[in-house]
Amino acid sequence: MSVTRKRFIAGAVCPSCNAMDTLAVWREDQVEVVECVKCGHHQRQTEQQVEKHVRPQEQVIGIFHPE
Repeated sequence: MSVTRKRFIAGAVCPSCNAMDTLAVWREDQVEVVECVKCGHHQRQTEQQVEKHVRPQEQVIGIFHPE
């Protein structure tokens, strides 16, 4: 699993607990992850090229690319 370094998003407000400057962002296998370090709220967003492979009503954890 490929994980990039976590970075904080300056001025961002958590949609769950409304705390400011508590959101960290990083990438896991072509999926962008945002997490609130205060309440633990998670959001995941895939790249548009990944979304093309997802069927309606399903979620993506990652796409396996054998090398």
